[in-house]
Amino acid sequence: MVDKVYTVNKGINKAIEFKGLKAQYIGYVGAVMGGSLVLYGILYACGLSSYICVPATLGVGGYFVMRVMRMSKKFGQYGMMKWSARRKVPKALVSRSRKVFIVIKKQDGNRVG
Repeated sequence: MVDKVYTVNKGINKAIEFKGLKAQYIGYVGAVMGGSLVLYGILYACGLSSYICVPATLGVGGYFVMRVMRMSKKFGQYGMMKWSARRKVPKALVSRSRKVFIVIKKQDGNRVG
């Protein structure tokens, strides 16, 4: 019997890394595995044969694990958060009147200090 040892790499001030997955992606893979287990239970409870449930569950789970692995490699630890934040920044600010700037100037004029 061979004992397998899985190492979790963590340097000083670095995120954990396991089998190429970094930081939050480890949790995403765990969620995919849990979802696959629930999917199998639902399919089996609906009366489908295990010969159908197992390949369907492995296929869906494998697809999403590969997607998460690809995201981890592409974005890294913080890249996906930066990418999603960048998408929310508007391309341009449009002001139809100067009213906002006049109000700001009046407030600055009343400032003490």
